[in-house]
Amino acid sequence: MKKNILILLLFIIVSSCNQTKKEVFNVNLLLSQTLSFNELPKLWDEGIPLGNATLGVLVWEKDGKLRLSLDRADLWDLRPMKNLEFDKWNFNWVYNQWKNNTYKNVQDKFDAPYDNSPAPSKIPAAALEFNIEALGEVESIELTLKDALCTVRWKNGTILKTFVHATEPIGWYEFTNLKTDLIIKIVPPDYALDKESGLESPVTGQDLRRLGYVKGDVIENENEITYNQNGWNEFKYQVYTKWSKNSNTFTGSWSISSQKENNDIQLSAKQMIASASKTNITAQLNSHKHWWESFWEKSSISIPDSILQKQWYLEMYKFGSAARQGAPPISLQSVWTADNGKLPPWKGDYHHDLNTQLSYWPAYSGNHLNEEQGFLDWLNACKKEFKKYTKGFYGTNGINMPGVTTLTGEPMGGWIQYSFGPTVSAWIGQHYYLHWRYSMDRTFLKEQAYPWIKDVAIFLDEISVYDENKKRRFPLSSSPEINNNERDAWFYEITNYDLALTRFIFEKASELALELGEKADAKKWKIILDEWPDYALDNSGLMFSNKLPYQESHRHFSHLMAIHPLGLIDVSKGKENKEIIQNTIKNIEDIGTNAWVGYSFSWLGNIKARALDGEGAAEALTSFATAFCSPNSFHLNGDQSGTGKSKFTYRPFTLEGNFAFASGIQEMLIQSHTNTIVLFPAIPKKWKDVSYRSLRTEGAFLVSTNMKNGVVNTVEIISEKGGLLKLKNPFGNYKFKLNSEFIIEDDVIHISTVQGQKINLKLDN
Repeated sequence: MKKNILILLLFIIVSSCNQTKKEVFNVNLLLSQTLSFNELPKLWDEGIPLGNATLGVLVWEKDGKLRLSLDRADLWDLRPMKNLEFDKWNFNWVYNQWKNNTYKNVQDKFDAPYDNSPAPSKIPAAALEFNIEALGEVESIELTLKDALCTVRWKNGTILKTFVHATEPIGWYEFTNLKTDLIIKIVPPDYALDKESGLESPVTGQDLRRLGYVKGDVIENENEITYNQNGWNEFKYQVYTKWSKNSNTFTGSWSISSQKENNDIQLSAKQMIASASKTNITAQLNSHKHWWESFWEKSSISIPDSILQKQWYLEMYKFGSAARQGAPPISLQSVWTADNGKLPPWKGDYHHDLNTQLSYWPAYSGNHLNEEQGFLDWLNACKKEFKKYTKGFYGTNGINMPGVTTLTGEPMGGWIQYSFGPTVSAWIGQHYYLHWRYSMDRTFLKEQAYPWIKDVAIFLDEISVYDENKKRRFPLSSSPEINNNERDAWFYEITNYDLALTRFIFEKASELALELGEKADAKKWKIILDEWPDYALDNSGLMFSNKLPYQESHRHFSHLMAIHPLGLIDVSKGKENKEIIQNTIKNIEDIGTNAWVGYSFSWLGNIKARALDGEGAAEALTSFATAFCSPNSFHLNGDQSGTGKSKFTYRPFTLEGNFAFASGIQEMLIQSHTNTIVLFPAIPKKWKDVSYRSLRTEGAFLVSTNMKNGVVNTVEIISEKGGLLKLKNPFGNYKFKLNSEFIIEDDVIHISTVQGQKINLKLDN
């Protein structure tokens, strides 16, 4: 391998004038990102979303009234799920029922209660309603992403500005230029109406009245309203709003407080509003805007596709509204629980067989590790509950969290091949690994990442058995969500899904142990890694298992985890890997998208980007944005376009497809999973002018770059932690200047960096 040691080349870094132009460009681009309509939405799942990961609101119109649907992330009915008594019914019992072909017993004990019981479940809070009939016709409604502010304008001159404070549990609303009085009401959810509807699907949401709550109290005074609601057991919550008004201005705030049990002492919503009232709405809005300004400074992109660019900004806006350290993690709907008299789709719970995982994909290269840390903090806090489940259901040491959980980490059952599957914690383990790789935080590695992955490895080691070929497998394996919850959704042979996650865990356990100097551990995990079989393959690529090829359309690409997100099979690893990827993608596309949902297209966009297919990635992501989203950008699962992209045309709202979309755009723009940073690895050929600022890579590097007329002009890289930087030469055959010593090997630029160093590369004109 020829090495060219090049002379240090110095050049003048972009002048302060040019830097100013660059920042103005980014600001102007962000200013243009809005969600705008000429009338108020008429459906709750098309409402304008505002939130801070603890509180959320949807702005829309219902029955001629302006409605603010209010939500709080920790409003949960936490009554225990029936039949989850692992001293009576555990994994061994499940295995025996499967083996004896009496699997209906399992469905009755573990699956049916999820469908038949209304709880445990996320629950809505209430709504604020304003009589707006006298205001006349709406002129416009706009959400400005730069500051998370919703503005409604009426043709008579009245203006409403409303926001949920970025860091405080307070929402604000202000009407100005009013020419009539406003009447405000708190509208409780339909918990206690006289008649209950029949049993409905948890997918579309069961009737709220099935929870059996006693009607709450609504207390109205001159300029305030309080709503107190008791829930299951000692749980209770309060919604409170207070306002002031003069001749033409109506200003108010609202909050929600929750209390799990009587000795859980928290500030009430009324007390939180009293504290906030020490300042005014102007001061609150200014501090709110400051947080969002800092959020958007973390990263930005500019791509020559208006649909994909706008959708990316909408997704990152929702991510900033739903992910926060110190708040509960992103559930299926986060802080936008259904306001339709029903429980949210799939009870608004935490699904860890895809949903939470995809929801945090954009945090890494999107440079939002602080927001992602909230998920990891929750996982750490629930470890005791997860280990209790692992010991109770599987009878092993280590950790394997349930695949469907409550707010506090308890199992909820459901289709147990996935809600009790053996590799749930393994996929979660990738988030710990990625957080380490993108942050290079050695304290996090030692105290959080390796302990989690080690615990998963212990569990996988103990639960596994040997087959007739002396290779490891699980007593029963699964592949979400193949064969639904039927007996044959359990596989005797190991599935590619479980195998990929297992191989990932033992590979990374060995890697991280070695990084920490734990050589004995590293050797142990490497030995176990070598005891697992190869992936199941046929001429069409990856199979579900060695007895089941991918032969009918399915929403969940569980069989190709090794390609993405795990990267164990990658085009960088040679011809054989490349052929596997090409054959696998061709097969799923040939079979068709009939049984796909929105997140399938988002995930495919990521897969295509990893396969270095820019046109294919853009096409898949465009399909998601144009066919599977409501006008407010929410992912509605089914095809809303009428173009036949899927047989599913229903509209249960979940967020994972949205955030997987953002990740897909980022995968097109930058990749680093091979330990080499690659700029613009998978963009369409027609994209000639592309740029981005501060996208993050593995190794803790922040990258900004600009391409004009198909040629990279500048690259700026900040090394947060130091170390070897490897960058695939982005300039092609063009000469470039670089302000640091470097060598080139096989068209990869190698630079030894120190902490905080700024690397500048520039086209040499």
